[in-house]
Amino acid sequence: MNIFGFYLNITLLLWILAGIIAFVLLFLWNRYNAFVSGRNRVKTDFADIDVQLRRRASLIENLVAIVREYAKHEKTTFSDVAKARAALEKPHSPKDSAQADNMLTAVLKSLFAVSEDYPDLVASKNYQELRTDIKETENLIAQYREEYNQTVLDFNTMIQTFPNLLAANLFSFPEEELFETDVEGKHEIKLSAS
Repeated sequence: MNIFGFYLNITLLLWILAGIIAFVLLFLWNRYNAFVSGRNRVKTDFADIDVQLRRRASLIENLVAIVREYAKHEKTTFSDVAKARAALEKPHSPKDSAQADNMLTAVLKSLFAVSEDYPDLVASKNYQELRTDIKETENLIAQYREEYNQTVLDFNTMIQTFPNLLAANLFSFPEEELFETDVEGKHEIKLSAS
């Protein structure tokens, strides 16, 4: 083997090595951007749920104000509303939001139970409008929760599959939490107009 052949082989090996390194770097760059995009979709979908949870809490406070006029002795129900609202105001994860959602659902059931004892309240226009708004908000929360959970499932699947798993671990992308609520309690709320 002459010196020219030796340098040709080394040059060829260096080009092959450079190609492999370039491929790995492009792969990592592409995966990192995909992970960031997926994480941002998860955050956006969670923000949609959060907005609706806050809207529902506000509507429940309005409902409390109307019910309070009729049921002055229902102090525990009213204090439960304040606790549930405070839980939503804290920085939270999907798990914390789900717990606050469950608290609000329980409060809502109590409010509707209390309001049924006051026919004049149930017949009032403001009460009927609030019930309609709450029903619409409940539907939006369910829709956004479904979209969020699908986005989380897609993201988690992306970072758990090979070879993405290697890049996700390298860049420390953790799995995202699903938004799970007390489904049994949801079915007990009667939102139809009385």
